[in-house]
Amino acid sequence: MNNEKQLLSKDDLVMAYEDAKRILVELDKILIGRPELHRLVLIGILSRGHILLEGLPGVGKTALIKTLGCLLGLKFSRVQFTPDLMPGDILGAYILQQAADGRRETEFRPGPIFTNILLADEINRASPKTQSALLEAMQEKCVTLMGNTRKLPEPFFVLASQNPIELEGTYALPEAQLDRFLFKLEVSAASVETMKTIISSRRHGEPPLPSFEVSPERLDKLFAIMDKIYLSDAVADYIARLVDATSPFSETAMTKVKDYVQYGASPRAAIAVAESARGVALLAGRPTVGFKDVKEVFVPALNHRVLLNYKARFEGITARNLLEEILEKVSVADLDISDDISLKEK
Repeated sequence: MNNEKQLLSKDDLVMAYEDAKRILVELDKILIGRPELHRLVLIGILSRGHILLEGLPGVGKTALIKTLGCLLGLKFSRVQFTPDLMPGDILGAYILQQAADGRRETEFRPGPIFTNILLADEINRASPKTQSALLEAMQEKCVTLMGNTRKLPEPFFVLASQNPIELEGTYALPEAQLDRFLFKLEVSAASVETMKTIISSRRHGEPPLPSFEVSPERLDKLFAIMDKIYLSDAVADYIARLVDATSPFSETAMTKVKDYVQYGASPRAAIAVAESARGVALLAGRPTVGFKDVKEVFVPALNHRVLLNYKARFEGITARNLLEEILEKVSVADLDISDDISLKEK
């Protein structure tokens, strides 16, 4: 992604801000009680990243993903991951067919992955072999079978849900696949007030249908404006320092990081923070990224990318604990902000 300042008119910024806010308001109206979760999910979509939602069954993960697909007006497929699911059930397969002249030839039957939004429901209930079928699609946005590579539709998102791995019958996602998710977000249980509202106003718990959907043209415009949100050298430096601080091999690593972290975050994590920070700026109606924008997305973008050792697990230390402490320790005081006046008060 080009980080040079691009021409972004005030009218375009206002249009994108209003569209994004309208989507967010609709999500909050349809799915009650989780405004911060909805905000991060929308930021992830604006960043064109994949999102992993973790929580116990029945807390609204699937409803959130389906509602988002309806709002964005995108083609939507759902795959229920189970232990007997095979890679071909997701990607598609070649079928031997007999032509009218009697000849036999293979024909490709595309799987549900050929869509805009793939809901991978309970992704950690499938075997590692099946989980790995998504690796190429999530990174290269294509599928290769029998030597033939097919592009997936644009845009393409994997929005996956998973139950905590302590539950029986689940498989932990491999690190290589976790790293392909922009965010890992925890979906907590609903509050008493939220449950009361659902019970009182929604028969069988069914949410209302969205009152609008974003047209393909408006969505393309929204993505194009997102690309023009400017990220200065000072903010890029700050992101690099934060990500570097997660590595136990870094010269600037905290003692806790050296004690509890086996492997820190990769450069892909730095890219994830930069792109999603642009989404925060857009939702604030600003054309440039500030340090506070980075802080908002740092933990959800890295909490699944920092691999802890056995000592951390034994002592109950979580990646979130360490990332929040890194945010407190890494300073911006010595960064050169002369190239972007908007950062001088951030």
